[in-house]
Amino acid sequence: MEVSRDFGALVGRVMLALIFVLSGYQKLMDPAAVMKGMGAHGLPILPVAFVVTIAIEFGCASLLIVGYKARWAALLIFLWFIPVTLIYHVHDYYKAVAQQQAAGALIQRIMVLKNLSIMGGLLMVASFGPGGISADGRGRDVGAADTRRAA
Repeated sequence: MEVSRDFGALVGRVMLALIFVLSGYQKLMDPAAVMKGMGAHGLPILPVAFVVTIAIEFGCASLLIVGYKARWAALLIFLWFIPVTLIYHVHDYYKAVAQQQAAGALIQRIMVLKNLSIMGGLLMVASFGPGGISADGRGRDVGAADTRRAA
């Protein structure tokens, strides 16, 4: 039972973090387009914002996959995802509704719900830890006492 739980936690972490690793890599390949997109959403076009985005998306997601400081990485991604969801999807949802663009509003609603689901998974990792197959759990028994610890 313990092995299946730990294996499930490993696969879950990889599946949860994959979207961020791929997104971070894509942003690294075209930083100008990313900063232009940030500006289009009213954000200041700052290289610092770009670097923070890459650090969170690529860096924290990579930590989450290997399970090193996974609770903190999940919590940072969760906190970062709040303004991202509000700025990029909630705002665009209301904009599409106001412009009577039903398809655009539906897409943005789906994106908000997707982000909320991902945020729920991130909170699960932050709350219960990465499992035994992780850098944080390196061969030690990650028992019930560890899963109840706060992040």
